[in-house]
Amino acid sequence: MSEGSFFRAGFVALVGAPNVGKSSIINALFGEHVAAVSSKPQTTRNAIRCVLTTDDYQLVIVDTPGAHKPLFALGEFMMQEIESVLESVDVVCFVVEAGRPLGEGGERICAGIERTKLPVVLAANKIDKLSPDNGGEDFWRWLEQIQERVRPAAVVPVSALHGTNLDVLRGELAKLVPESEAIYPEDVLMDTTERFLAEEIIRERILLSTEQEVPHSVAVIVEEFRSPDEYPELKRATIRADIIVERPGQKGILIGESGSKL
Repeated sequence: MSEGSFFRAGFVALVGAPNVGKSSIINALFGEHVAAVSSKPQTTRNAIRCVLTTDDYQLVIVDTPGAHKPLFALGEFMMQEIESVLESVDVVCFVVEAGRPLGEGGERICAGIERTKLPVVLAANKIDKLSPDNGGEDFWRWLEQIQERVRPAAVVPVSALHGTNLDVLRGELAKLVPESEAIYPEDVLMDTTERFLAEEIIRERILLSTEQEVPHSVAVIVEEFRSPDEYPELKRATIRADIIVERPGQKGILIGESGSKL
């Protein structure tokens, strides 16, 4: 920490519509695979806290489910998760996909931000996908329309895929969290368990390998988790998990012919 400066620490809600790249931004910021990623909407189900600590600040970034119009009980639960997070953070990082309309999920987030009056950093992700046709005046005109809605303290065009401007995004978020001592010890990366991470990784692999055949509502419950730290005789972790699907026919999809997918 430089002389005369103060340490800052606080909670940041990472919010956005489905598939704008929130979890990809989390993974890119941390250089670790800490959040499940797939092309399916609502891949993130629970609010996940990831802790980014430097010499000058600590950001506790809460990755939330994608905001959408809830049609089922799971969707209602996800929206409640977002609303709960917005009530308990210091800053909002609103992630949008560069050049794309906000959609219903984005509109819901705008309304939520207006109610909270929290400071906002607007992150326009996937700028690497902008073509020459929509990467100039059209992009900035689109951006101005969103700025009028949420009045962000900062706007940062980013690419989680290529790591573009992620350092700028971290810096802008750090400016907005309060002066405070660190909330977590500096060696803490996530406020969760290895068992939960195992469940998320398994669920991610299911979503990636089954395309549209198995919905995002698939659930994974780890029944046994034995790591080499606890059992020195093991060379690698032993994990036994149950996979829960909505319909009996989906069991065969997950198992594959002669158990090929297992």
